[in-house]
Amino acid sequence: MAITSQILQTRGWRIKCSIGKVICILIGGLILGVVYVTEESTNRLVFGKAKSSLSSCNLFSGKWVYDDKSYPLYKDNHCSFMANLNGVSCERTGRIDSKYQHWRWQPHDCDLPRFDGMAMVERLRDKRVVFVGDSISRNQWASMVCLLDSSIPPPLKSMIANGSIITLKINEYNTSIQHYWAPYLVESNSDHPMLHNFSSEQILRVHEIEKHAKHWTDADILVFNTYMWWRRPKLKVLWGSFESPEKICEEVEMLRALEISLKTWSDWLEFHVNRTKTKIYFVSRSPTHERGEAWGKTKGENCYNETEPIFEEGYHGSESDPGLDHMLETTINRLKRRGLKIQTIDITQLSEYRKDAHTSIYQKQWNRITREQLANPKTYADCVNWCVPGVPDVWNELLYAYIFRSF
Repeated sequence: MAITSQILQTRGWRIKCSIGKVICILIGGLILGVVYVTEESTNRLVFGKAKSSLSSCNLFSGKWVYDDKSYPLYKDNHCSFMANLNGVSCERTGRIDSKYQHWRWQPHDCDLPRFDGMAMVERLRDKRVVFVGDSISRNQWASMVCLLDSSIPPPLKSMIANGSIITLKINEYNTSIQHYWAPYLVESNSDHPMLHNFSSEQILRVHEIEKHAKHWTDADILVFNTYMWWRRPKLKVLWGSFESPEKICEEVEMLRALEISLKTWSDWLEFHVNRTKTKIYFVSRSPTHERGEAWGKTKGENCYNETEPIFEEGYHGSESDPGLDHMLETTINRLKRRGLKIQTIDITQLSEYRKDAHTSIYQKQWNRITREQLANPKTYADCVNWCVPGVPDVWNELLYAYIFRSF
């Protein structure tokens, strides 16, 4: 039999054959089989228990398991952009205990796929991801930046801030991971990414979104979140522009303002999103832990000095707003009925358990702390935002699972 020499190419794999066509063909078939099985496993996200697929497993129902062998997914001092992330590093800001970093979310009926930074970067090649929302959304974006950071050599990445947008650019992959500050999604007087104050009077242009939305139009992945800034009984709605001398402000109930704003947002999605290109995710309400009596502490206590999760399965805090949750759910379901695919990333219940993982007093302080506050730290503890590494990493593991299913 004549001996031949040929190059067999299979999806970028090159194998030099000098043992005959038949053996080359067999080897090629074996490689194709391995590639197929690997991709099929990735696309189906084969889980540990019973190898359940994503569609048949409720990733949001489960419990926290202490795992100091494999968590956190990255170390604070290994995230090269941590200094740019607006003080979400509790360890860097003085928190000594690190137990909050070592909890793994365990769904009841399957295993949550472990985040693989290199696989995620490859999956996001030539793609633009935009997280849109408030500081909770920025928490999740900061977590994603750190999850990807260790997989990207320093010369290949950069961070750029431009107005309401801050971008992690991964040059070799032509990938952008962005956060866009828009706490109400629609226009408001709190749209500046730094110069805003939650406690000041809030004024919304509930019918106006284009100023923000024009920056999202060509995104491949949109991740929305809005909740924290709506936590007040009433807001002011502006009819006209902020600059107009004839502008009219009207005080309205929060749920009414939210209803109009969500309609503006959903109308924009319905008519402007490229349905064949853009994947849309909505992150559910992030719970707060500002009332310690909800988990058995005395009145006036909060998340300050908490070091353990809540272990009562199905625990619901007293700070939720069922009306707001229902309105968000109704809006998303209406969009689905109109043919727009939106996947909800339900972080609410799993985050309800984590009273131990907020930034508390371990964050960048934007205002001077008074002597009275220093004497009683719980008075200025932030029980809204989250430490990174921490709970937002699990939100991104959930997002990771759905992104691998979608593309």
